[in-house]
Amino acid sequence: MKSRLLCAAVLCSLALAACSTTSPNYGYGSSYPSGGSYPAPQSCLDCGIVTRIDVIGSNRTAPAATGAILGGIVGAVAGHEISDKTGGSKGNQNVSAVAGAAAGAMAGNAIQGRVTGDTYNIHVRMDDGRTVVINQRDLGGIRENTYVRVVNGKVVIR
Repeated sequence: MKSRLLCAAVLCSLALAACSTTSPNYGYGSSYPSGGSYPAPQSCLDCGIVTRIDVIGSNRTAPAATGAILGGIVGAVAGHEISDKTGGSKGNQNVSAVAGAAAGAMAGNAIQGRVTGDTYNIHVRMDDGRTVVINQRDLGGIRENTYVRVVNGKVVIR
């Protein structure tokens, strides 16, 4: 058992080490090395600067905790039924119902937040002069005058 755990830890550390980089980034926002010649900044066709962020209200409302309550009920019933169909004892069925209720409540709350939450129109002036507007649910640390990249219809910090 300990050798399996050790092997798993070694594999995880090797996977993380493969993701790291040792080369410096000479792109936007990084400092150039001291010395005589500087490399040219890398061009980025899908990069730009955020010029404006507009909050778009969803105009959808729901009473507080509705998603959590409904998700908890569905989760409790599902947990109980799954345990019952797989031959669990009464105690296991009760434990499964409680676990299902907790998981369902968390999922229901998250779904309610996504449905009733605001979105953001992010205006980006691209490096080539175009202006694009991307609508997304979360900002992820993006503010005005942030240098960003548009990837698959989503604005991310570069």
